[in-house]
Amino acid sequence: MTLIKSISGIRGTIGGKVGEGLSPLDIVRFSAAFGTWLIRRNSNKLALRIIVGRDARISGSMFVGLVNNTLVGLGFEIIDLGLATTPTVEMAVPAEKAVGGIILTASHNPWQWNALKLLNEKGEFINAIEGAEVLKIADTDDFSFATIDKIGKIVNDNTWLDKHIQQILDLPLVDTNAIKMASFKVAIDAVNSIGGPAIIALLKALGVKEIIPLYCEPTGIFPHNPEPLPEHLTEIASAVVKHGANLGFVVDPDVDRLAIVCEDGTMFGEEYTLVAVSDYILENIKGNTVSNLSSTRALMDVTEKYGGTYYASAVGEVNVVKQMKDCNAVIGGEGNGGIIYPELHYGRDALVGVALFLTHLAKKGLSCSALRKTYPAYFISKNKIELKPDTNVDAILMSVQELFRNEKLNTSDGVRIDFVQAKEWVHLRKSNTEPIIRIYAESSSAVSADNLAKRIMEVIQSMA
Repeated sequence: MTLIKSISGIRGTIGGKVGEGLSPLDIVRFSAAFGTWLIRRNSNKLALRIIVGRDARISGSMFVGLVNNTLVGLGFEIIDLGLATTPTVEMAVPAEKAVGGIILTASHNPWQWNALKLLNEKGEFINAIEGAEVLKIADTDDFSFATIDKIGKIVNDNTWLDKHIQQILDLPLVDTNAIKMASFKVAIDAVNSIGGPAIIALLKALGVKEIIPLYCEPTGIFPHNPEPLPEHLTEIASAVVKHGANLGFVVDPDVDRLAIVCEDGTMFGEEYTLVAVSDYILENIKGNTVSNLSSTRALMDVTEKYGGTYYASAVGEVNVVKQMKDCNAVIGGEGNGGIIYPELHYGRDALVGVALFLTHLAKKGLSCSALRKTYPAYFISKNKIELKPDTNVDAILMSVQELFRNEKLNTSDGVRIDFVQAKEWVHLRKSNTEPIIRIYAESSSAVSADNLAKRIMEVIQSMA
């Protein structure tokens, strides 16, 4: 059994002994801790409202019952959206004047996992300092429940998907007429979670001519590994070719990551979802962009083409959002297919990604594979080195930094080295729980990316 407490929430496998996985007692404890943190944060308010939504995992109904009734016991009014995408919950929090939100999803993790993703009053993920405060409350059982006259209530609201879609349709850069005129045939793989109903409803609203659903029933029984990586997408690739679809969309269980399959069954590339959408945005609105340090430099190339400035943030959605606000970025996200479009809200949102990508494709008049070829070709190699338990990882990273001091360095999250002349980079990040250094390298070919990673790994091994 596994229990992980991190900046992205509290994740774990369902069941097992208390404290070793997400047992019912652990779920109650963390829910009570977050609720208590919200109460203290909003001590001047008499009535507190919180938004709760979940993906379609089979543990979801048990999970949401425990969470909701714990919050009722603290005195909250819960607006339960039922099955809902992560971005839908994020949008509902400020709109409903809630003090926070909880999304019950383990995102791309397999079916035996679940998690609590914690949102502040803006519908954005709480930061590391705030998360540490919540965990301290949980560790000390430092909460007090409401008396009988002040217990809360649960209000069910299944209208928010429609509201989410309508706000996407109202965006100036979403052109439903162009999409209708293109007569797109689109395949979808939603791994039997909430993405099935959500993406189908969106595509119909956008005027897509024909939809080919694959694993779109929200049963929570994932037919394959739910992380939208190429090795897990062979079935939709075949379906796109078989049905003569213009493209295929793939989302993870909570619909905050978007992968695209081209008409010939090839992968558009998760890294390039953000690149393509940013290309469309920047063509129409001049401005800056942000992605994390482990994302492709193709976004920098596209941004500079339009006269904007690209900024890199530390890894983690909360860090990307902070950097986007700091530099007033018009578009940003992560190389895992996460699109953050602040015109709508500050959260990764596959639904708005679908709408913007289809508009871009329709206006370009190109096939999906032809559009992909218009962008710089880069390849990322992902590796890791396992070190001895007593290894001083920080000292190694400092030594690497010194060794490559004449290159362009970024040390906001580990060490990123940009070899500007060669248009390639390597990013080294240490694990917070294990003696491991993760090494991401990008270059103009898969071979050169692997060679760059190998070169850096040899340097680290010599230091260790």
